[in-house]
Amino acid sequence: MAFLERYLNNASPTGYEWEGQKLWMEYLRPYVDEFITDTYGTAVGVINPDAEYKVVIEGHADEISWYVNYITDNGLIYVIRNGGSDHQIAPSKRVNIHTDNGIVPGVFGWPAIHTRRQGPQEKPPELDNIFIDVGASTKDEVEALGVHVGCVITYPDEFFVLNGDKFVCRAIDNRIGGFMIAEVARLLKARKQKLDVGLYIVNAVQEEVGLRGAEMIAERLKPNVAIVTDVSHDTSTPMIEPKREGANKIGDGPVICYAPAIQNKLRERLIQVANAQKIPFQRLPRSRATGTDTDAFAYSNSGVASALISLPLRYMHTTVEMVHKQDVEHVIELIYHTLLDIKPGETFSYFE
Repeated sequence: MAFLERYLNNASPTGYEWEGQKLWMEYLRPYVDEFITDTYGTAVGVINPDAEYKVVIEGHADEISWYVNYITDNGLIYVIRNGGSDHQIAPSKRVNIHTDNGIVPGVFGWPAIHTRRQGPQEKPPELDNIFIDVGASTKDEVEALGVHVGCVITYPDEFFVLNGDKFVCRAIDNRIGGFMIAEVARLLKARKQKLDVGLYIVNAVQEEVGLRGAEMIAERLKPNVAIVTDVSHDTSTPMIEPKREGANKIGDGPVICYAPAIQNKLRERLIQVANAQKIPFQRLPRSRATGTDTDAFAYSNSGVASALISLPLRYMHTTVEMVHKQDVEHVIELIYHTLLDIKPGETFSYFE
C-alpha cells in the first residue's frame, strides 16, 4: 500500500513518465533478474531472460495532462490536451505546472455563478474558455516564474481510501496496472514459484496518445504471448447507458474482453483459470479495437496471442478515479495463476 500510494501520487504525464518509472523499477528490483528500458521511457522487468519462449504482462505508466499553449498579456494561460484530458472537470481545479525551476502552482479559473448568463445561453466549459491563473498580472511575470509554452500541467490530487475498500486517485488509469503487474512479480518470488517461460513485466509509456510505447516495445521484445491490463468503465453510476457501454461494476471482478484483437484461445484460458481459482469475472465486448495496448501487441510481429484483463473503474479521466480493492487483488491473482498455466511452446493456434 505504501508503494501504491507513492506511485499514484507521483506525476507521470504522457511523455514525462521517467520519474514514475524509476519508482516502479526500484520497487520491482528484488523480484526480477534484469531490466530493459528504451529511448522513450518504457521499462521492462525480466524474469528468466534466457528463456526462448516470452510472455509479456503489461500496463501503461502515463497519465493525462495539459500543455501550456498560450499566455495572454495579462498573465492567464490557455492549454491544449496531452492525452484525453476532460475540459468539463477543469474549472476550479488546482494544477501543477512543471518547469525547469520546479512546480509552479495554479488554478483553473472560472467566472462566478452570479456573473454568468443563466439558462440556455450559459456557456459550458470548453477548451477555448478554460484558463489557468498563477497569480500573475502580466505575461512577463508568468515567464519569470519559469512557465513557458510547452510546459506540461498535471493535477495534484492524491490517493485516499473510501469506505475501507475503494481506492481513489487521479491516474489510476493506468498506474494501477503497473502496480498490479509488479505485484505479480512479487508474488512469484514470495511463493517461490519458478516459471518455465521468460516473463517480461512491461510498464509502457504513451498509451494515452495512441499506444505508442507498447508499439515500440512489442517490436523489440517479440513476445509469444501478451496479457495486458488496463481499466474499463463501471457503468452502474448515473448518466451511463449500459445497453451501449456494457454492464460492468466495481467489486464484481476483473473484466475479460472480447474483441478481434483478442486471441480467443488465450481468452478462454483466462476464463478457465478464473473458474478453477474461483475468481469472479465480468465480460465486455469491443466492436473494433480494444482501445488499449492490447491492440499494439496483438498486431505486432506478424501477430502475437494477446488478451486483455480490465479493472472496472468509476469516473475515468477525472481526478477521483475509483476502483475496488478486491478487484485489484483478483486481477493480480488471475494474471499470476494464468502465468503458471502457460507452457513453453504454446502457440494458441486455432489449427492445432
